[in-house]
Amino acid sequence: MADLPSVSRRTLFGGALAAGALAAIPTSATAAEEATGAESAPRRPGQRSMIGVPFERHQTVRVAMIGLGNRGMSMIGGWSAVPGSVVTAVCDIRAERAKAAADKLAADGRPRPAEYGGSADAYKKMLSRDDIDLVYIATPWEFHYPQGKAALLSGKHVGIELPIATELDQLWDLVNASEQTRKHLFLAENCSYGRNELAILKMAHEGVFGEVTNGHGGYLHDLRELLFSDTYYTDAWRRKWHTRSTASFYPMHGLAPIAACMDVNRGDRFATLRATATEPKGLADYRKRHMAPGHPSWKETYINGDLVSCLIETEQGRVIRAEHDVSSPRPYSRINSLAGSRGIVEDYPERIYVEPDHTGHAWKDFKPYRERHDHWLWKKLKDDPNLGGHGGMDYVLQWRIVQQMRAGLVPDIDVYDSAAWCSPVPLSVVSLARGGKPVAMPDFTRGGWSKPRAGLDSQPSEMPGA
Repeated sequence: MADLPSVSRRTLFGGALAAGALAAIPTSATAAEEATGAESAPRRPGQRSMIGVPFERHQTVRVAMIGLGNRGMSMIGGWSAVPGSVVTAVCDIRAERAKAAADKLAADGRPRPAEYGGSADAYKKMLSRDDIDLVYIATPWEFHYPQGKAALLSGKHVGIELPIATELDQLWDLVNASEQTRKHLFLAENCSYGRNELAILKMAHEGVFGEVTNGHGGYLHDLRELLFSDTYYTDAWRRKWHTRSTASFYPMHGLAPIAACMDVNRGDRFATLRATATEPKGLADYRKRHMAPGHPSWKETYINGDLVSCLIETEQGRVIRAEHDVSSPRPYSRINSLAGSRGIVEDYPERIYVEPDHTGHAWKDFKPYRERHDHWLWKKLKDDPNLGGHGGMDYVLQWRIVQQMRAGLVPDIDVYDSAAWCSPVPLSVVSLARGGKPVAMPDFTRGGWSKPRAGLDSQPSEMPGA
């Protein structure tokens, strides 16, 4: 990928932007605080809410992919394997990657997609095609916003890997663009389709935990070896973010499932956020012990705290702790904990304690509860031969998106969910700049959050033509 933009005042409020991004960003903590206010700007002429808007029906979902690195190549098989889905075009700034992706699909007996690449704006030419229904974006974070907006403006639905954008005004711009174009944009949040996460969601909605009061989620993953690899993250793009921003980069994997359990945007909403961060010690220490003198990383200064914690309060008085740490030695965890007036469940390790089933202050086995409350998607797909990728959740995500588009259903995850779940990225920067003081979280739904509606806890339905 192209070099990241140089550090600027805008970088301090959420991270680097891709070249050509149009959004302006506040230039002081005070201005940034004002920009986070819960009051949202009125809709512009021609904009209407996308809440409850179904996909138009598609006999076949034609998918185009932008970004064919580690994540893109790991997802291409699923997009081509879901019944009624076909990959029609692939794009990467490195043309050889687009060719490799096309070669892979052809070798698997799939139709060979059109190839685009060789320049930073090759994706724009691809978006002019009329045989694309869904654009899936898996490029480095700083490109998600401009590519996602361009895809909306070209008349396509859009799925974006985490996060959909890194700046608050970018999040608002994607919400507005979705409302203007009447096309859906959603976060491709695979962990929301994890088997445990969906079972816990059903348990929460069925009252197993009583009145839900608090939850914890995040992304705790020791990535130091991969961050310093010369080949894994192209041009070290992910490590460079630690030199440019103090944000909680990636809490959505754990935050999104907990938000769903609390019906955020479906009867509750995020109200305030306050952030804390530890000192940035982990990456520098790893470099000192493992990287040879002269390695490019020795020119870098790391400013992002090892552990960034966000405490989020909701309008209904619930509390969520969302954390991000990829710089410390530790076993993997998404935390995934939910508690209420009658009990608690934790996913790392799996364990549960709920009344009246349990007494004596001793954790019990979660597996019987998962079996009892298994989501219909996992009942349907757990024996699918294509199930794979992160324990199967990747394929469940892809299958469900294609099914919704073919059947003309309302998406489980919409642009408002996506913007809310990603808003801690820029808002954590603002709170940290203010010494950890709380900041207001925007209402991207413009009041629509107060009405209950369906989401990830969906009703069983069939794949058309199955």
